[in-house]
Amino acid sequence: MRIPGVEEIRALHEKHAPTPEAFTIVHTHCEIVWSIAERLLAAPHLAHLDAELVRAGCLLHDIGVYRLYGDDGRLDHENYIRHGVLGHELLTDEGLPETLGRICSHHTGVGLTRDDIEAQRLPLPLADYLPATAEERLVMYADKFHTKSKPSVFLTPDEYTAHISRFGEEKGAAFQALRTEFGDPDLPRSVPCRGVEEDADPAAVHA
Repeated sequence: MRIPGVEEIRALHEKHAPTPEAFTIVHTHCEIVWSIAERLLAAPHLAHLDAELVRAGCLLHDIGVYRLYGDDGRLDHENYIRHGVLGHELLTDEGLPETLGRICSHHTGVGLTRDDIEAQRLPLPLADYLPATAEERLVMYADKFHTKSKPSVFLTPDEYTAHISRFGEEKGAAFQALRTEFGDPDLPRSVPCRGVEEDADPAAVHA
């Protein structure tokens, strides 16, 4: 399986970002998510994971956000939850492995089920979007600790637990299982990065 390197991934972001601001928002967030995952990967019990795949997955997981920008430069918040499947489509169009595409489409919240899509009437193809590998789960987990809100901030594990639990006890339990699997990251409280409101659509389950 061919996994793109850091420079190739940056070039993909530059190619698909509709504006320099969009590039800064999305690419910076992806880099931060990789820095979180990299710290978690230092744990001895995670040494068996494919770090190269995790890095590429972190750096690409939100690339589908670019397809939600209109000609006016505005982000389509109502369809934000589609950014994962749009990223999967984008990477497929670029000829990248299905393994990386799945990381895009399977990182939302703590995983989306067919029942979630039906109950919330989400604008997604009816399917289960649940991470199946440790690498998929780690990218999804690391993503939960940084927002693209204004101002951009880091979330503690307890803060994210409180957030995701609003969508049901099973979501909170799923996040606790990820904490048990990967451990809690040691993070600062803020980061000098400006971005779009990630939670504009409550149905996004904090993507």
